[in-house]
Amino acid sequence: MSFSGEIKQELCEHYAKARHCNLAELSAIAHVCGEFSEDRHGECLLAFHTENLPVARKCFTLMKKTFNIDTNIVVRHNPIKDSWNYSLYFKGEELMAVKNASVQAVCCKRAYIRGAFIAAGSMSDPRKAYHFEIVCSSEGTAESLQEIMNSFDVSAKVVQRKKNYVVYLKEGAHIVDILNVMEAHVALMKLENVRIFKEMRNAVNRKVNCETANINKTVSAAVRQLEDIVYIRDTLGFDKLPDGLRDVALTRLAYPEAALKELGQLMANPLGKSGVNHRLRKLSEIAQGLREQQGGASRYD
Repeated sequence: MSFSGEIKQELCEHYAKARHCNLAELSAIAHVCGEFSEDRHGECLLAFHTENLPVARKCFTLMKKTFNIDTNIVVRHNPIKDSWNYSLYFKGEELMAVKNASVQAVCCKRAYIRGAFIAAGSMSDPRKAYHFEIVCSSEGTAESLQEIMNSFDVSAKVVQRKKNYVVYLKEGAHIVDILNVMEAHVALMKLENVRIFKEMRNAVNRKVNCETANINKTVSAAVRQLEDIVYIRDTLGFDKLPDGLRDVALTRLAYPEAALKELGQLMANPLGKSGVNHRLRKLSEIAQGLREQQGGASRYD
């Protein structure tokens, strides 16, 4: 089962205790993917279609709990997709309360978002990307849903996709918040576990990349130092160097892979990291001067 399916299954098993919350959830389902109409006598009709059995069962149960009105159910099999389509038809003046429901209380807003997601929501696999969306058939419904979602301090946005309008979230933290708002706590914990794992993996990768960059920098510096020292030895000779510079040059030749701190401890007269670095720079300047005197190209050209 997909992550979206797991969320919907969890939400379909959740029923609010208050009648007004059930009415708000029904209103969301009806406005997002239901169809209101009237019969020839002016009585209100509502049709609802889904391929998800738990969603159909939730809609039927909510309508029964809230209004106790009869429901006509039609089940069709699609042999091409090998799927089942569930159509629910409701009739009664009570449906006007669903059509014109006012969602003001915080608990009702939670229920409204829950119903909208059950009816037409989806979420990507969090191991791949963070994307939460609810598809609405009209711009007005999408904007109303966006306003309700943003009242919980998330940044929901609306985009048109063909003939529909999609309310979506992209940030992982906001998706966690909206799952909490809908009371999908099991899905929330699964998402948090994935987020923690991804953050730890990214932190490790950053640390490894940083250490690799430092190692490469150290190796490159050591190679340049060895080139300078060998050039001085072959052209000038170590005998003409001051004792301190000769000491660090011989130690670097003996320990080409040592870090500056370690190199200072290995010298005949131990020296700190900054002192070693200073003497190596002096050797580099001497080597550069010798190259210029010999008429050779600069190492930096």
